[in-house]
Amino acid sequence: MNDCLERYPFMHTSDHLTSSCLFDLGVALTLERGIHQIDLLGDISGMISAHPQAPIVTLHHFDNIDPIFPNRNRTEAVKHLMKAAEIDQSRLAQQTICYEKPMNWSVSVSWGYSVHIYESIIPRSILKKPLETFKPWKNGPPPLYMFNTRLLTNDPCHTPHVFFMEYIRKLKGNSVVLTTYRRKARRRLQPCFVPGNYSADNILRVRVFSNATLRKEAGKIDCCNVLHMAAMNVMNIKLRNCRKGEVIA
Repeated sequence: MNDCLERYPFMHTSDHLTSSCLFDLGVALTLERGIHQIDLLGDISGMISAHPQAPIVTLHHFDNIDPIFPNRNRTEAVKHLMKAAEIDQSRLAQQTICYEKPMNWSVSVSWGYSVHIYESIIPRSILKKPLETFKPWKNGPPPLYMFNTRLLTNDPCHTPHVFFMEYIRKLKGNSVVLTTYRRKARRRLQPCFVPGNYSADNILRVRVFSNATLRKEAGKIDCCNVLHMAAMNVMNIKLRNCRKGEVIA
């Protein structure tokens, strides 16, 4: 270990130092997508909202970020997230993407955390990239992150309507889980002016239904269906298993 320390005097974190020493010993490391040290600052909602479909194992360093839910302090926000974890940890914050084709909307669900509605059809390959709502731990030459991001924009076709989890409960003899998401605030942007597109300004809440008796298997991707209920200002979404050969586009 002493030899390794001498080889890497320029490394400033124990994580990088440990991994480098293990690589030198010929140890192959497995990437665990659910472990997050959160070496970020500010609002990390963009990162959590695009969490891959892998179980969350850890979230670290909450002292340097904003509360992950609006209108709550850090402790209250974490406890609120844990309400969803207590009911279905297997889906917590994992991103599921579907489309409301009649309205030309793209919908991104981070189960138990947030819902994003876009007023245009955006490929899944793009929506999987986190919105850069956060700031780097420290400034330096690019790349600043170990993952690709999407920059924030004022383009109404690419700026989401954001909803955060309001409450969670079980229905129908505990066989269905209902999570309800409330709009954070108005976007204060014009609608997306593309032929065939519609404004989502009237949507105030999103309700997501999932199976309470069927846990999500690691490595499997959920799909979803959207039901837009304009008269009630509510969008209903049902999570389900993807069909064989189904294309999410």
